[in-house]
Amino acid sequence: MSDEICAAFEVHRLSILAPDGTVDETLMPPLPEADTRRMYELMVLTRIFDQRAISLQREGRIGTYPPSLGQEAAQVGSAFAQQSGDWLFPSFREVGVQLTVGYPIHHILQYWSGDERGQQAPSSLNIFPVCVSVGTHIPHAVGAAMAASYRHDPVAVTAWFGDGATSKGDFHEGFNMAGVFRLPLVFICQNNQWAISVPVRGQTAAATLAQKALAYGFEGVQVDGNDVFAVYKATRDALEKARGGGGPTFIECLTYRMANHTTSDDAGRYRSDDEVAAWSARDPLLRLERYMERCGFWSEAYAAETRQRATANVDAAVVVMEGVEATNRDDMFRHVLSSPGQRQAGQRKGV
Repeated sequence: MSDEICAAFEVHRLSILAPDGTVDETLMPPLPEADTRRMYELMVLTRIFDQRAISLQREGRIGTYPPSLGQEAAQVGSAFAQQSGDWLFPSFREVGVQLTVGYPIHHILQYWSGDERGQQAPSSLNIFPVCVSVGTHIPHAVGAAMAASYRHDPVAVTAWFGDGATSKGDFHEGFNMAGVFRLPLVFICQNNQWAISVPVRGQTAAATLAQKALAYGFEGVQVDGNDVFAVYKATRDALEKARGGGGPTFIECLTYRMANHTTSDDAGRYRSDDEVAAWSARDPLLRLERYMERCGFWSEAYAAETRQRATANVDAAVVVMEGVEATNRDDMFRHVLSSPGQRQAGQRKGV
């Protein structure tokens, strides 16, 4: 391969916060202490929520749940860069995104308990329902970005998905349209190394996922997904570019799913303990704690207080979720079609 072709496939990799808590000051975004504390508290809240949700599922109080342990920096860092009015399209493993933008905790639990009313977002948030089917929301995000472009609406659209979505046709169709029309769109892939039991190397021969953007005519950036500052900076820069007419960006967050794919999975059947241990040493929460301690605004007492407050908030949300009046079975028909057809009418009679 010629040097020119090799250069065309180069993808910038961004890393700011090292595992020992030191940072590259030349790349560090201007974040006041209050913002860093807030990101830390949101990452703790995400982890506490995750632990509580798994317990609730094991107790039969909610349904199947997808853990996000180890991916808190990728989620909180990218969501923290959003502005009011931006449109958000999460997949099913973005609880940290939802919590960061202020989605009610009891609504998230309500959805995972099987009550679709939990998907009714507050009117203050431009966030679409969680998408469980892999990658199918990517064209929807492209459509929203195209609408914003037509209207000259100065907002940006962000779509989150996992590495498995990059093997779907929706991914390629969405990327092609985003590139052709230079849409105000940011694609964020949480590359957690596994699409259920299929590793990344079993999905693509490409050296990176980020370089796939180059074929569609826009920038691809790879970041350390366990580095909340790198994720925040890459997302903030991409959003600013999108709002300014610079077109889309694809951000690949290199991270790791330290838990099972869902509560119905046993990851020990397809990956080694050594691999999990190696990634556990790169824990994004521990990394941020080390940085904050170096800066003098983290302590065991502060951490304990943060965990206690997060636990209290999640526990209060559980009470609210379990106290919600049971859903009306007719709702599964009432809100699907404006005019139910003969098939739906027959199904409704059987409910």
